[in-house]
Amino acid sequence: MHDPLTSSPPNWYEQLKQNRIVRALETIQDLFIISLCVGLFALMAIQLREMFLELLPPLDFPGVTSDILFLLILVELFRLLIIYLQEQRVSIGVAVEVSIVSVLREVIVRGVLETSWIQILAACAFLMVMAALLIVRVYLPPTFDGIDPEKRLSLQYKQPTMNQVTDSNNPLTPYANTTVVADKRGN
Repeated sequence: MHDPLTSSPPNWYEQLKQNRIVRALETIQDLFIISLCVGLFALMAIQLREMFLELLPPLDFPGVTSDILFLLILVELFRLLIIYLQEQRVSIGVAVEVSIVSVLREVIVRGVLETSWIQILAACAFLMVMAALLIVRVYLPPTFDGIDPEKRLSLQYKQPTMNQVTDSNNPLTPYANTTVVADKRGN
């Protein structure tokens, strides 16, 4: 009678993922992130200028400390946006580091003695949870195929690449760059 269908029904998610609309929306989202990066960079420049102006006498030590810590928070947020642009994901480690620095900034700026003990206790509990997240994220499997930044970074520091290792007779120069520099000098 009728021949059975040999092809499976279309997967709507796969069709939507390959659609031009989704790619256009991802491009618009990337443009938003780029505009956030530009705005954040401008804010860092303004904050750096204000910090240098506060270094002039009379010196306001709590203000300078607050500005330095705020600048570190902005740098970490900028790094978070750059990672998002490169890998299309939010880095848990950087987000946790931003949270830790933010809490420590508030405690340092207000002063431990001027803050109520309940707020200090809450900050300590929050910092312990953030530290636990930093430890646990190492044991979590990668969320995307091929993206495992902790593994990539650890391999980068543990093993030199095969291009750097040379068959030099001198055991003190294991890298090819040192041999090339020595040869260019004529030694």
